[in-house]
Amino acid sequence: MRAIVFNDTELSYQPHYTPKPIASAVEVEVLQAGICDTDLQLIRGYMGFSGVLGHEFVGIAKSGRFEGQRVVGEINCACLNCDSCVHGFTNHCPHRTVVGILNHDGAFAESVWIPEKNLHAIPESISNDEAVFVEPLAAAFQIPSQLDLSQLENIVVLGDGRLGNLCAQVIARSCEQLLVVGKHSEKLKRLSSHGIATSLLSEVNTGRTADLVVDCTGSPSGLSTAFQIIKPRGTIVLKSTFADQEIPNLAPIVIEELNIVGSRCGPFKTAIESLTLKEIDVTSLITSRFSIESAIDAFEAAQQKDQLKVILEINC
Repeated sequence: MRAIVFNDTELSYQPHYTPKPIASAVEVEVLQAGICDTDLQLIRGYMGFSGVLGHEFVGIAKSGRFEGQRVVGEINCACLNCDSCVHGFTNHCPHRTVVGILNHDGAFAESVWIPEKNLHAIPESISNDEAVFVEPLAAAFQIPSQLDLSQLENIVVLGDGRLGNLCAQVIARSCEQLLVVGKHSEKLKRLSSHGIATSLLSEVNTGRTADLVVDCTGSPSGLSTAFQIIKPRGTIVLKSTFADQEIPNLAPIVIEELNIVGSRCGPFKTAIESLTLKEIDVTSLITSRFSIESAIDAFEAAQQKDQLKVILEINC
C-alpha cells in the first residue's frame, strides 16, 4: 500500500509498503490525515520512532460495529490487563503502543489498524476536514478536564500555532481574561478574529500576573518564558514535546512554588460534540493540502512559519 515511512533519519514515500495488520484491530481506510508538530519532532529523532507516521486522521472502518462508517481513533492502544489499565489509566499503560508514535504504524498510509475500542463514529454533520482535528482538539479539551478554569482569572497561552490556537479557543469558553502570546502576526490575527486578546512575544508584559500559563510553543524556551509571566504558586500546563534535549533552569519551580501539569491526550467524545455544535473553528487552520504521493513536499511545507495545518489527502 502507499505510505509515508520514516526510518532512522530518512522520510520517504513508499508506493508498495507492506502493511503490518494487527489481528485484534480494525482496518481503517484513511481518507485524510493531518501533519502535526509531533510528526515534525519524530523526524528529528523524538521517541526514536521508525515506521509509518501519522495519528490525526479520519477514515472508514472496514469491519466491526462501525463497518462502513467514518471514524477517528484514539492513539493510545493499551493492554487492558496491567495495573494502570485496571485503574482506568489506559493512556499511561506501560505496555501500550501509540499510533504513528510508538511501535505502531500510523495513518499516513492507505490503511491503519486501530483497536475497535479506540474508534469513534463521526456524525454526518462533521466534514472530513473537521474530523481530522478531533485528536488535537481532544488534547486541547484535556486542559479543562484537568483544571477548573473557572477559578482562574488570568490565563496566558504561549504559542500561536496549531495546538496553541485550539487550546486558546477551548479555554476562551471558560475564561474572559485570556491572552495568546506568539511570534507571528498573521497567526495571531486568526485568534483576534475570535475575540481573543493576543500579543507578540517581543511586546508581552512580563509583570508575572498570570494564574495559568499553557505552553504550546513546541520549544524548550517555552518553559523559560512561562517562568517570566507566571505568578508565584501559579500553574504551568506543558503541552509541548520535542526532540531537543535542552532543559531550562528549573529552579523557579522551587523558588516560586509553582505547579507543573503535564497534559497530553484528551476526551474524544467532548471534541466530537464540540465540532457537532460548531463551537470551535478548525477548518480555517488548514493552510495547505497535498496528496500522499507529495508527502515530502507536505512535510517541508508543514515546517514553514506561515503554515498551520497541512492536510494529506489519501483515499478521498
